[in-house]
Amino acid sequence: MTKRHGYALLAALLAVIVVVSAAIYVGVNGTGGDGKDQFGAGSAGPRNSAAPASAGTWVATWSASPAGAEPGTEERGMAGRSVRNVVHTSVGGESARITLSNLYGTQPLTVTHASVAVAVASNNPAADVGTLRRLTFRGDTSVVIPPGQQIVSDAAGLRVPHDADLLVTTFSPAASGPVTYHPHARQISYVADGDRTEDPSGAAYQEQSPYWRYLSAVDVLSNETEGTVVVIGDSITDGISSTMGANRRWTDGLAARLREEAGAPRYSVVNQGISGNRVLSDGRPGRRGGPGANPSGLSRFDRDVLSRTGVKAVVIALGVNDVLRDQETDARRITDGLRELTRQAHTRGLRVVGATLMPFGGHRGYSPARERVRQSVNAEIRSGKVFDEVADFDKALRDPYDPRSLLDRYDSGDHLHPSDEGFRRMAHTFDPSDLRGSADAEL
Repeated sequence: MTKRHGYALLAALLAVIVVVSAAIYVGVNGTGGDGKDQFGAGSAGPRNSAAPASAGTWVATWSASPAGAEPGTEERGMAGRSVRNVVHTSVGGESARITLSNLYGTQPLTVTHASVAVAVASNNPAADVGTLRRLTFRGDTSVVIPPGQQIVSDAAGLRVPHDADLLVTTFSPAASGPVTYHPHARQISYVADGDRTEDPSGAAYQEQSPYWRYLSAVDVLSNETEGTVVVIGDSITDGISSTMGANRRWTDGLAARLREEAGAPRYSVVNQGISGNRVLSDGRPGRRGGPGANPSGLSRFDRDVLSRTGVKAVVIALGVNDVLRDQETDARRITDGLRELTRQAHTRGLRVVGATLMPFGGHRGYSPARERVRQSVNAEIRSGKVFDEVADFDKALRDPYDPRSLLDRYDSGDHLHPSDEGFRRMAHTFDPSDLRGSADAEL
């Protein structure tokens, strides 16, 4: 062999080594530009395989904020049981990954199996044939989540439809202490005894649950979407008065508009509402030094909004509980808190749309003094000194003959929370073009 041929062979071998090494690195590290695992389990059945390489953008298709520790789970958690969460997608994609949270746990949470599937029909615990995928976590089917932490799964190759129900199932074999949950799901999920994670049938899932447990997000690799709109709010955003299992929260209506309307930005919409949430103050203090239930908008903004996958714009619909629950008499404290949220979003270059506070005349918490605070907050919001853009939900839903109250057809009956028609009105009041562009100058 000549020296020239020897150098050529050596160069070829080095090139092969580089390619193989790069492939091994991607397969083991499996991270994308957002720092989250993007490769993992997925096949035609519940078996492990790398998600196929695909162009697209990672966005959040569904999310719910951890709100507290589920009462009655302090000792056993969900030991020996399979939890099948039913969640509704905002947009579709070619791969999916999930986030599991042990934020309110006091012990390590062991999950030995997890799966994701497309539901055979709405509000049904059975999986569509051939869609069940076993999930892995850094290549392993089992994961231990320390107290106060969360974990993102590897990606599973799965064609996820938009506007559809997904089934995300976890099995925990041992006692893990308090269950991190979202109490007002307005969606029925399911529980079964034993490890039924990879059971496509819903027959074993005899127990119904109005909660979402452990699961806090589902991301998809999408070719139809450019980013995520994150909505932070209280019970009105949480959809507490909407029809159970019908996906009629105002954020569901906004998601449909962004999918379907010509000229609308192609963003997913995720709902980070927590019933009772306030801008300024937390709910109940945490146990044993853990986080408090129902953390304030200011304390959870980074976790629940800025850290969501693919976030491009933020919608803030908070403040009414500061008036009603905290009996805050200084409107400036509320608007200063809202301005701080806007400032934090601006540091990430995110555009912020804020909502006016809707009327609550006739509600048991109503008083003329609280009405004056609400009006003062709204006047400051409408002045353009709080947010980049304004969604005037107050003007859209109030009774023109009694502006202190919701119009009857928009009122669920408690004079605070909207009806399904009221939520639909909110969704159609919103101007999708307000979500475009980068943040305005500092307010």
